[in-house]
Amino acid sequence: MTAHEASMKPVRKAVLPVAGFGTRVLPGTKTTPKELLNVVDRPILSYIVEEGRAAGIEHFVFVTGRNKGAIEDYFDHQVELEAALAAKGKTALLEELLGELPRPGEMSFVRQMAPLGLGHAVWCARDIIGDEPFAVMLPDMVMSAGVPALAQAIEAYDQKGGNIVVVEPAPEGMAHQYGIVALDGQDGRLNRMTGMVEKPAKGTEPSNLFISGRYILQPEIFDLLEKQGKGAGGEIQLTDSMLSLLKTQDFHALEYDGETYDCGDKIGLLRANVALALKRPDLGEAARAMILGLL
Repeated sequence: MTAHEASMKPVRKAVLPVAGFGTRVLPGTKTTPKELLNVVDRPILSYIVEEGRAAGIEHFVFVTGRNKGAIEDYFDHQVELEAALAAKGKTALLEELLGELPRPGEMSFVRQMAPLGLGHAVWCARDIIGDEPFAVMLPDMVMSAGVPALAQAIEAYDQKGGNIVVVEPAPEGMAHQYGIVALDGQDGRLNRMTGMVEKPAKGTEPSNLFISGRYILQPEIFDLLEKQGKGAGGEIQLTDSMLSLLKTQDFHALEYDGETYDCGDKIGLLRANVALALKRPDLGEAARAMILGLL
């Protein structure tokens, strides 16, 4: 098998790093994992898994930490609740709950024993991912799009192979606050990357496109992560190993068509609740009236 053929293996697995403390949304995350905070009427994580399934992901690898057992419980049967719903004839609600349950073998849970950064969390999934390309889905970034964001990324991967980083324009004048990609020219939504800069000095940003929480990476990243020293914040940074991998493999940035809600931030979480409620056919009109009544 040639290197190019190897790089075109299908993307079947996704890593979801869910071990973080959720400090930006304390005290709500003191006893509830950030990923299980509600957006409208279901947890943030429900949206992420739905997006992955719609993109064809067959196996989700959750990298958990202490006090995150509720995540595993969420994707399991709740026998008493299900029996009560069935007894009361609430079949539509019961079917909705059962519809979120994983197929046998669809989900794995591995423990990140210490908060050593995103790169370390991804590395913890190495044995389950194996020797194939995989997606990384940051679970606090809800991405609303007609075609799911990860599906757009996989379509780009099918065109180009290699590694794909989903990006979007930073707010005007705010690019210096994000991880920004450098491009070898900009023509359309999919462009070859030449680098990444974390929070560049204002006025030195190589583009206005920031990394927004979805990646497709080749398995060679694991060897680099294993050797990667601590970077910014004393953590093992995923972008450091991505920069090393970029020296030998192609990276493309995809400016996806959709809108991102950073649910790891209090205002971002509120914004997600309002925006997604307004988009709901069953709730939109009532949500709009409620919001207007508060203004």
